Amino acid sequence: MSFDLEIEFAVEAVRRAARVTRRVQAETLLHRLEADATKGQGQEQGRVKGHGQDARATNAYRPEADATGWADAPKGVLQKADLSPVTVADFASQAVVARALQEAFGADPLVGEEDASALRKDPGTLELVTRFVAEAIDDDVVGAGPSPRPVRARNAGRPRGAAPTGSARSSEGGVTPESVCEWIDHGNGEACDRFWTLDPIDGTKGYLRREQYAVALALIVGGRVQVAALACPSLYAGGALLGGGAGDESRAGIIVAAVRGRGAFWLPMDVKATPRPLRVSTVGAMCDARFLRSVEAAHTNLDDISWLAAALGVMAASVGLDSQAKYAVLAGGHGDVLLRLLSPKRPDYKEMIWDQAAGSLIVEEAGGRVTDLAGRALDFSQGKTLAANRGVCVTNGHLHEAILDGLAAMKAAGAKEAAR
Repeated sequence: MSFDLEIEFAVEAVRRAARVTRRVQAETLLHRLEADATKGQGQEQGRVKGHGQDARATNAYRPEADATGWADAPKGVLQKADLSPVTVADFASQAVVARALQEAFGADPLVGEEDASALRKDPGTLELVTRFVAEAIDDDVVGAGPSPRPVRARNAGRPRGAAPTGSARSSEGGVTPESVCEWIDHGNGEACDRFWTLDPIDGTKGYLRREQYAVALALIVGGRVQVAALACPSLYAGGALLGGGAGDESRAGIIVAAVRGRGAFWLPMDVKATPRPLRVSTVGAMCDARFLRSVEAAHTNLDDISWLAAALGVMAASVGLDSQAKYAVLAGGHGDVLLRLLSPKRPDYKEMIWDQAAGSLIVEEAGGRVTDLAGRALDFSQGKTLAANRGVCVTNGHLHEAILDGLAAMKAAGAKEAAR
């Protein structure tokens, strides 16, 4: 199967969703933080205009603080049960993609990260999400890329802002809070022989800091990822594909994508351009390797990564990036090793499929290799988690066996230490 329609759909879907996330970021989060800063609500909040690390949503979570669970939380930020931040952009992004998927491939389930249960209990946030989704639908006829063919064919001549044929809509055909919730809940599908998986904002905390994040979409058929697309709004094509600061207006963001057996490619998010191939680096000496890692300590084991790098003779400091943007950087040849080790706080954690599906195929099709920490291929046939795998090891391929050997040695050393 060629998957021509699927890759065209995936690229355009993540492009549209990423534009929504940018709009929310600019209009909802930054404006609120700047308004708070001008009101003098604390020295930390007063530094948000400096961006970068000072742009963090620094307030501590307190259940009694307000309806969102944050003390003086930025407007548009909710909290899930695991206390990871959920933004208006998460919901709007998922609604935009799910709506388009219902039209393009109506029989395909979507396994997404979000559901609308919390959103239905917060009318103010739901109103914001609805507005951003409606604006995104109005923008469907504008932009750098073509609409996915099935969407274009079935929605020709529809009113601006109207819901697509056959999906949730109001009696007037416009976007409503209920239709938005129904699109979001379309992401509650079950994994089966053929389904899509979506992370509407991978790297939510990076998004809140105005650093790296991604919209990640992948098609899984028979337990294997066949089509993948990542929109990385804070990565740009110049230099080492590493994103500029939040004030760098020259960046346009990129999309990286792949079809199994046909290679990986990238193209700008906002400019018409011919897709260009992605290839991993040719680095084969460990002393020259560049490690990529998560920013959040809860997502990996930073101490063990540092120990492993030192034991293997890696000279360069590891680079911390949020989200599957790390996969894009490695696929582009500007990083060589990415490890998702198990956090000591969550030793039994199993990876969610939407956190790995899109990025793993892109790296593989760029010439790299992706396995778990024991060298096993990632198994996407186990439902919503990689239940048959433990951790993730991603390399340019040339360094993979050496990394696996190092991981085995580190595990053995830890076992000896525990036995003493």
